[in-house]
Amino acid sequence: MDKKRDIKSTRSLSKIRQLLKFLGPAFIISVAYIDPGNFATNISGGSVFNYTLVWVILWSNLMAIFLQCMSAKLGIATGHNLPEMCSIIFSKKVNWFLWICAEFAAMATDLAEFLGGTLGLYLLFGIPMIYAGLLTGVITYIIVYLEKYGQRVVEAIISALVAVICIAYSIELFIAKPDWRDVGIHALVPMLPNGQAVLIAVGMLGATVMPHVIYLHSQLVQNRNNSNDSTAQKLRHLKMERIDIAVAMNIAFIVNGAMVIVSAAVFYRNGMVVDTIEQAHKSLEPLAGYLSSGAFGIALLASGLSSSAVGTLAGQTIMKGFVNLNIPLNVRRLITMTPAMIIICLGVNPMKALVISQVSLSFALPLAIIPMILITGRRDLMGELVNRPLTKVVGWIITSVIIGLNAILLFLTFTGSV
Repeated sequence: MDKKRDIKSTRSLSKIRQLLKFLGPAFIISVAYIDPGNFATNISGGSVFNYTLVWVILWSNLMAIFLQCMSAKLGIATGHNLPEMCSIIFSKKVNWFLWICAEFAAMATDLAEFLGGTLGLYLLFGIPMIYAGLLTGVITYIIVYLEKYGQRVVEAIISALVAVICIAYSIELFIAKPDWRDVGIHALVPMLPNGQAVLIAVGMLGATVMPHVIYLHSQLVQNRNNSNDSTAQKLRHLKMERIDIAVAMNIAFIVNGAMVIVSAAVFYRNGMVVDTIEQAHKSLEPLAGYLSSGAFGIALLASGLSSSAVGTLAGQTIMKGFVNLNIPLNVRRLITMTPAMIIICLGVNPMKALVISQVSLSFALPLAIIPMILITGRRDLMGELVNRPLTKVVGWIITSVIIGLNAILLFLTFTGSV
């Protein structure tokens, strides 16, 4: 009996070690789902509409899991990232168009991430916004620079920052004492009360299913790829990556949902509509205590720094993949920092800028998803990992839902209903 137990124990340990070798890429990706853009859209949604939009977080997360699995599969099957495959498959004109759209989306992403880190430093330490912005740029550069020591170093740093965000929002959730019955109802029953709810829902979608990490995930799995991998090894790699995605994405879902729930339980319950991140931070202390406001500031700072580093990595993948441009990291970072610094200098409300930036990401999403569905549907490129008919159908349904929501938002905007 003892020998059998020892054998089972050894096998279990071996499986855990094998799994740990593959864990990491999805945790880098998960940062995008709990970035400062999520803070803005989720706080807005919770303070204005109570728990009504919790279902958006749930369905956005399910879409994100599906799309990240497809992105990882593309990288594992082809040995190339999505932008590289686009450069191989599509014409030069199409690739330049895709690259320009992807760069605009990356700038909107960088705007949100950079503002988040800046606001975190400002709220926690009272550092003036301009200096906090410059410091955020320096810290981000250091994190990305550490990639020279291996991708796993960056994975470890970002996973640690994700852990900080999770702990901070667990504290928030415990203090807020939400109505779990209402949370459960609104997680299952879709509702969009008015045009403003549509705007915030589209922002939540853009902040969760982000285009830049669809491109990036197909690159991150290359670190675990071998050029001589057999089909069986690729299938095993994909199986492990799906576990990685399931764990990381569902952690991000819990944090994302907690943002809406805490905002509803604290702000909506007290009849307070939150218009700025600073207001959210200051209001938490008298309503929920010093610990809550401190946890909020720490979570925002960790989110801003980690997601800013991820945005920089994604930008490198996008630029080199589509059009094979090699712009120095410092130059690219300076370009993408500029919009955020302009907003800070002009005194524009960062929260409104964050919400609009996330809405714009929703419009860029189909340009990342459609090429990915087309490529992963080709057996000559994917081999045994080619999309099954059901996968194709689900992929096109998700694309149609995103395009449909964007169209509804445009209609409501032009008719003055938002």
